Amino acid sequence: MAGGSGRTSARVAVLMGGPSAEREVSLSTGRECASALRAAGYDVVEVDAGPDLSARLAEIGPDVAFNALHGRWGEDGCVQGLLEWLHIPYTYSGVLASALAMDKARTKQVYAAAGLPVVQSRLARSADVRARHVMPPPYVVKPNNEGSSVGIYLVLDGANGPPQLAPDMPDVVMVETYVPGRELTVAVLGDRPLCVTEILTDGWYDYHAKYSPGGSRHVLPAQIPAEIEAACLDYALRAHQALGCRGLSRTDFRWDDTRGLDGLILLETNTQPGMTPTSLAPEQAAHCGITFPDLCRQLVEDASCDR
Repeated sequence: MAGGSGRTSARVAVLMGGPSAEREVSLSTGRECASALRAAGYDVVEVDAGPDLSARLAEIGPDVAFNALHGRWGEDGCVQGLLEWLHIPYTYSGVLASALAMDKARTKQVYAAAGLPVVQSRLARSADVRARHVMPPPYVVKPNNEGSSVGIYLVLDGANGPPQLAPDMPDVVMVETYVPGRELTVAVLGDRPLCVTEILTDGWYDYHAKYSPGGSRHVLPAQIPAEIEAACLDYALRAHQALGCRGLSRTDFRWDDTRGLDGLILLETNTQPGMTPTSLAPEQAAHCGITFPDLCRQLVEDASCDR
C-alpha cells in the first residue's frame, strides 16, 4: 500500500452494506472481497457501514480501508472524505473523482472536455418529465447520482406519453438521447485498460440483469472490429485519467454498429465496480491472468490518502 508497510499481515477493514439503494450488492461485493483478502493473507474485519462508522474504525484501527460500498455515500466522495479525515489509507478513487463520476451530468462535461464522445442530455425536474416529453423520443431517464442502473426508464419512439416515474425518484433526473446498439465495457486497473466485454441481455441491462445469476451474458473479449476494440480501450483509459480515478474503474459504452466508430459513445464511469460472482471487472482481470485474490491485493497495495 502506498505509504504503508506492504506486509500481508496488515489489518484491512472491508467497508460494505451502508444505507444506499445498492446495499445488497455491496454486501455481496464485501463478502467476496473479504474472503479473497483473507486468502491473500490479510487480517480482515468486515464492517457494515452505518452512522457509527468513524467510531467503529477508531476501535478497529485498520491499516487500510477496502471500500466495497456502492451507490451514494460510499461511492460519491462522502466516505472518502471521512477516511481522509481519519487518515486511513483507502482503495479506489478519492473524494473529487468519486464525486465527479457519481454525478452523471458532470461526468459528461469531463468527457466532452477530454474530447470523448457523449450523447445529448439534460437535467430536468421529475415533475416535468412526468408531465411531458422533455426531449423527442427515444430517450432514457435515470437518476443523476445513482449507479447500477437503479431507476432507469426507456421511452421509445411512438410512446403514448411520458414515463410515469416512481414516487421515490429524485426531484431532478437526467434525460439523455437513447443510443441503440451493443453494450460494451472496459475495466481500467491502475493505468492499464484490461479488455472489452460485450454484455448480452434479453432486455434492458438493468439492476436485475447486472446482479442476478443468468440475468446477463458476458462475452470477453468482445467480438468486435479491431478499430472499435482499440477505441474502447483508449477511451476508457482517457476517461479514468480525466476524472482522476485511482485503483480500478469501469467505463460503459453503447455502440451502434451500423455507424462504425461514429456510433461509439461513453455512458458513465463506475469508480467502484461490482466485485460479485457476476461482476465484469473481476472477469476481465481473470482474462488478463490476474486472480481475484491478487486483484484485491493490488487494490490494497495501491491504497492511500490524498487520492
